[in-house]
Amino acid sequence: MAERDVRLIPALDCNELEDAVRIARAVGHLDFVYGFKVGFSLGLAHGLPRVVNQLRAHTNKPIIYDHQKAATDIPATGALFAHTVAAAGVDEAILFPQAGPETLKAWIDALATAGAEIIVGGVMTHPAYLVSEGGFIADEAVTRMYRIAIENGVSRFVVPLTKPEVTEQLYREAGMTDEHRFYSPGLGRQGGDPARFEFLKTHYLIVGRALLSADDPEQYVNLMERQVKSK
Repeated sequence: MAERDVRLIPALDCNELEDAVRIARAVGHLDFVYGFKVGFSLGLAHGLPRVVNQLRAHTNKPIIYDHQKAATDIPATGALFAHTVAAAGVDEAILFPQAGPETLKAWIDALATAGAEIIVGGVMTHPAYLVSEGGFIADEAVTRMYRIAIENGVSRFVVPLTKPEVTEQLYREAGMTDEHRFYSPGLGRQGGDPARFEFLKTHYLIVGRALLSADDPEQYVNLMERQVKSK
């Protein structure tokens, strides 16, 4: 396998915009940081355009919007979502298409038309999510989510760092390849191990609470880089 690209994405899941800006100011210049993930808490509390504008003052890296969870509505609302994130200056948006294939295809189409990069997820990091774990979501339905996304031109996917076996099975069954990019929540307090994912060539590790609470965010990111690259 060619050299892997493994980097970090801070998840700015906080209520105060100042906390998010503090992280962007501290680590936005580091090569190991791929981009920043913004969730609904900042978007709803402060307005997505303002959040993006404040972060842009400290970094030119991609800003990823995670509505937690988008694409769970009717197909027609995809255009509203796409216009909103694109107008705010968001670079990439995450979809979890639990509303079915027609919604997935419509929302992919809308985001592509708006010029935003599309990331599709199907599995979350916590226990009891899939039916096989005691959850609500059928395992085979998740495979279909990823497969349909690939068929519709998506090349970026959310996979859980806490479930390497599930991810490896999805990689095979959904037809994923080295050309795809993978975004993994679960680093830090959820205990995900990046060393279990060497089969992914381009892998972005998402970390939230551990970084947000770090006394020295830059030192934390540098430590993560050393740990990841030593394995």
